[in-house]
Formats: sequence, C-alpha cells, structure tokens
Amino acid sequence: MGKSSWHFNLMIKLLMLLMLTASLLFLPLVLPPLPPPPLMFLLLPVGIMAVLMLLAVFPSDVADIVVSPV
Repeated sequence: MGKSSWHFNLMIKLLMLLMLTASLLFLPLVLPPLPPPPLMFLLLPVGIMAVLMLLAVFPSDVADIVVSPV
C-alpha cells in the first residue's frame, strides 16, 4: 500500500509539472500581448530593495536589548 500511494503521488506531481510547463510555453502564443505596467509598479521592487538595503546598514540599538535568563 505504501509504495503504490508514493508512486501515485509522484505521478500526480509530475503531471502537474508537465501541465504547468505546457501552459507557460503555449499560453503566451495564444493570449494577446499586455500593455506595459504603470511606472509606479515598475519602481515598487526598486523601492523595496532600497528600504531593505538601508535597514541592513543602519546600526541597531543593541544597548536597549535586555537579556535575562529564564
């Protein structure tokens, strides 16, 4: 029972992967081209990355952290 269910799960996962691959290959050929997104949406990932980089270089207030044994 264990081996057949494992085999069935593997086949289902492979079938889903093949269907996803086929849709990524054929849907762009069938669907009409989309207009480019607004500039705000294009700059959003750049803004998020800039905020993350600033947070990475700012010093943290280690003196304010209190560690007590439990």
